Amino acid sequence: QVELVESGGGLVQAGGSLRLSCVASGSTFSSSAMAWFRQAPGKEREFVARILWTGLTLSRDSVKGRFTISRDNARNTLYLQMNSLKPEDTAVYVCAAAGRPYYSGNYDLPAGYLYWGQGIQVTVSS
Repeated sequence: QVELVESGGGLVQAGGSLRLSCVASGSTFSSSAMAWFRQAPGKEREFVARILWTGLTLSRDSVKGRFTISRDNARNTLYLQMNSLKPEDTAVYVCAAAGRPYYSGNYDLPAGYLYWGQGIQVTVSS
């Protein structure tokens, strides 16, 4: 039973910071790409950031310089440090694991990931 559980979400004022965590269990993901997606009400789920097994990262332009994705393989944990938050960052944030060793295809699409967390709310007020 593979499980990804997010934590660290909540309400924060614009300009504030939040760090999301995603703890994986049931499998190890040291060789798997992992990512964060988000979905705002009435909008499509969108890619936020991805990290490879090597530590190489990519993120969408709108969060570059503000969000940092990282991982701790020893703890099977993925992180998303979010700084300078904006109201438009408000969404349910979901972590995902590719689940396929050394796979990096469809990195910015849900199809690239086999395992998903339940999601956690991040709300940024003006």
